Amino acid sequence: MLGMARGMLVFLILVVVNFTYVAAQHHEESGDRAETHADEAVHNSSPHEEDFDAGKFVIEHVSDAYEWHIASFGDVHISVPLPVIVYSKCPELHKGKSLHVFMSSKFHHGHSDYKGFRISQSEEYEGKIVEFGPDGKELGKPIDFSITKTVAGVFISVIVLLWIFLAVARSAKRNRGKAPGGLQNFVEPVIVFIRDEVARPAIGEKKYEKFMPFLLTLFFFILINNILGLIPIFPFGANVTGNIAVTMVLALFTFLITNISGNKHYWKEIYNPDVPRWLIFPIPLMPIVELSGVITKPFVLMIRLFANMLAGHMILTVFVSLIFIFAGLFGTGVGLAVSPVSVAFSVFILLLDVLVSFIQAYVFTLLSALYIGMATAGHQ
Repeated sequence: MLGMARGMLVFLILVVVNFTYVAAQHHEESGDRAETHADEAVHNSSPHEEDFDAGKFVIEHVSDAYEWHIASFGDVHISVPLPVIVYSKCPELHKGKSLHVFMSSKFHHGHSDYKGFRISQSEEYEGKIVEFGPDGKELGKPIDFSITKTVAGVFISVIVLLWIFLAVARSAKRNRGKAPGGLQNFVEPVIVFIRDEVARPAIGEKKYEKFMPFLLTLFFFILINNILGLIPIFPFGANVTGNIAVTMVLALFTFLITNISGNKHYWKEIYNPDVPRWLIFPIPLMPIVELSGVITKPFVLMIRLFANMLAGHMILTVFVSLIFIFAGLFGTGVGLAVSPVSVAFSVFILLLDVLVSFIQAYVFTLLSALYIGMATAGHQ
């Protein structure tokens, strides 16, 4: 166990060093742009002017993108282009063609146009693909089906999940009647835990098996994406569960399954609860309150997972950014002096995020099971 703990600590330090390297490349790139494109502003600024844009670095790390950026060496960017799939709302601008498919490398890191499309730098559509007319004016966003970094991260997590569970299934079949070993020894207790400590108590002995596939898929999908998002090394590091669109879809699944499975008693308690009549007629106060609860439950699921995972990524990148903020303000020596403290706090936050990854997967699954249990419970 001690050897495993040391190995994990070394791995976490290497991960933080990788974060630091990426931030350093971003700092160098920002400085080069400042020298090349803003010579006059640099000469007139104070000697302690900060070139490193910490806010931009943090936001770029946690936000979605049309390419998977790996590193930068001066003006050379190493990135993996992703497919752009857009459906134009103005086909007359494209000789009647509506559907367009091309790689994001055509945009040259967001600084070029391609076939009437560009990645907007405007305040309204910043970071999104927009169409523009012959005069160069932005006309709005096309219908976007692109494979962004978040979508690619989902595909990678699905591949990892399939590899894990196919391997566990083969191991279980091969070792039938024997004690589990290897990966099966880790996964099987987790499945039993979700069954005995989450599904059975929340949904009930007679009905829990029907919802076990959904709950297990939910738990492992969130957990794997949480963990992979903490590894800023390609092909991992996509902030999947820190994207509100992903958590909204997961919460929507819980919402649909809960309400489709709801029995007569569940709907009666919403539209005709056992309360004094003056709370129902002439103003339906209680039905309004109960109906709003149906909507706020998945909303809370969505926000809780999104906010917790996004905050962890942002705090980690902020601690790494402190090295270059102090270096820009007070000189390289101060930046080097701050770096051990920054790395130490970053490792602590990363360890905390590993714990949070498990907790958030558990809480999301538990609350989903509770909502399903309340919808399918019989009248007492």
